[in-house]
Amino acid sequence: MANLVADIGNTLTKIAVFEQDELLFASQYQQPDAHTANNILTNYTINKAIVSSVKGDEEEWLTVLKGKVPVKYFNAEMTTGIRNHYLTPKTLGLDRLAAVVGAAHLYPGKNTLVIDGGTCIKYDFIDADANYSGGSISPGLNMRYKALNNYTAGLPLLKEDITFKPEFGNDTYTAILSGVQNGIKYELTGFIESYHKHEQQLNIVLTGGDSIFFDTLLKNSIFAPYIKIEPYLVLKGLNAAIQKHND
Repeated sequence: MANLVADIGNTLTKIAVFEQDELLFASQYQQPDAHTANNILTNYTINKAIVSSVKGDEEEWLTVLKGKVPVKYFNAEMTTGIRNHYLTPKTLGLDRLAAVVGAAHLYPGKNTLVIDGGTCIKYDFIDADANYSGGSISPGLNMRYKALNNYTAGLPLLKEDITFKPEFGNDTYTAILSGVQNGIKYELTGFIESYHKHEQQLNIVLTGGDSIFFDTLLKNSIFAPYIKIEPYLVLKGLNAAIQKHND
């Protein structure tokens, strides 16, 4: 019997199927529909499902799913496995919460810094005793490029360039690349160094759509040997939550 987990974001819905901790299927959709749900239910024997959603409206595929299996909605109370000390737990983003639940499940007994590179960059730390107190949020890679274009009269809209290596730019184009990409690199290393001062044994986990790019930025840093990439960390956290929250 398998679990279906879904992370419904503003632009994409990510759906995965797990049997215990084994990932059997994962995909992302701009707009899943009834066919999406029926196809998954046909291919896998789903026992129960858990959904994390930033949307308040009911979606067609969820209605189909609810007609076939029990569905739980992930919330701040479903933190079995961690101690959540966040001062305003109801305002804590469910993706951040699921990520630290996933980190605690995958790396028990380790001090872990989760860096989630998505629309925003989220830094969240959970200690070896599974205590979570919070973290930091900053603008993401694409948001920075868009902000330079939106809030100025003359700067063009650029995208990331994985081939860009210089420490500074020698024209407007490369100056923007340097400001955004080197800025993120220095931000990443700065946060990692700050946590490393307090926790010498630091496990670093990259997740989110820009995790591969961030790994490239950090590949020459002294922290490179301690970095792991977990593209499905949030989904794995949701799966851990539904396994541990059986009522």
